Amino acid sequence: MSTSHCLFLFIALTTVALADQVTLSNGDRITGQIVKSDDKELTLKTEFAGELKIQWNAISTITSTAPLYVHLTSGDTLAGPITTEDHQFRVATANNGTITTPKDKVKAITSKEEEALYEKSVERLKNPTLLDLWTGFLDTGLSEVRGNASSTTFSMAMNASRTTPRDKITVYFTSIYSKNKTNGVRVLGADADRGGIRYDVNLGSRTFAFGAGDFEYDQIQNLDLRAVFGGGLGRHVIKTDTTAFDLFGGGALNKEFFGNNVSRTSGEIQIGDTLAHKVNRSFQLTQSLIFFPNLSEGGEYRMNFDASGVLAIKKWLGFHITLSDRYLSNPIPAILKKNDVLLTTGIRLTFAR
Repeated sequence: MSTSHCLFLFIALTTVALADQVTLSNGDRITGQIVKSDDKELTLKTEFAGELKIQWNAISTITSTAPLYVHLTSGDTLAGPITTEDHQFRVATANNGTITTPKDKVKAITSKEEEALYEKSVERLKNPTLLDLWTGFLDTGLSEVRGNASSTTFSMAMNASRTTPRDKITVYFTSIYSKNKTNGVRVLGADADRGGIRYDVNLGSRTFAFGAGDFEYDQIQNLDLRAVFGGGLGRHVIKTDTTAFDLFGGGALNKEFFGNNVSRTSGEIQIGDTLAHKVNRSFQLTQSLIFFPNLSEGGEYRMNFDASGVLAIKKWLGFHITLSDRYLSNPIPAILKKNDVLLTTGIRLTFAR
């Protein structure tokens, strides 16, 4: 055998020897590089088939030649080449020898490259810039009617939030405009803008403090501006992957400017809740309810209620239906209606950074 043939055979055997190996329950063996895994599947990068995702219940044993990072449910991480047998992981660590742990205690496995990406994402969560970690949506809706009577309705809503393990910033805005014309008479159906900003900071695993500023304009209520500044404390009553339910309470200062140079200033209590629930992978419900008992005028109060249902069409696209109700127990004398209810439907565009 020539020198070149021997060298080629040596390289080939070395490559096979250094490859990670997965043995399936049917006896088949697959070689490649273990990239990562969670508690359901393992990702193996192969030379000719690319990345394969293999269900753990189809795997009999795995053997790695390169060090891997084994993340345990306890929060500890073991590093080193691994082998498995009888639902046990054996990790050959550099400093503490071989450590054995049951498979059900393993939360995830990462390669050196995946571990670097994971550490980078953790560092980003710990020390994000102000432009990092923003997620949100933009809702739009348009309705046109033409005939013996004509009407136009346009709605838009935006919500953006930046969430870290320590705090959360939320910015929101809603606008709706509606007009109709019958027998040459134009009537304004709705013309309202609402928006604000809220900051939450965690005081513990369940308790948080918040501060918010809300601003509102509503021509139908003859409201030029309502500015509300408040804050208080809250609690994460339910906090799971599918459901988040918060209760909160505090105080607020309400400054209202109506038409005809009418203005009012009042102190308020605020008590409310927020709910976000993923019914399934495609449908989500959100709801917010806040009561504002008036401290300056006994017996008077405001109420804000918002609810949305969103059906996901794609990851970035969905269809929404939104109900918004603003109740004011003491409108100015020229306004007869205490309730202002808006129902909108349309397309939702989702974004994340």
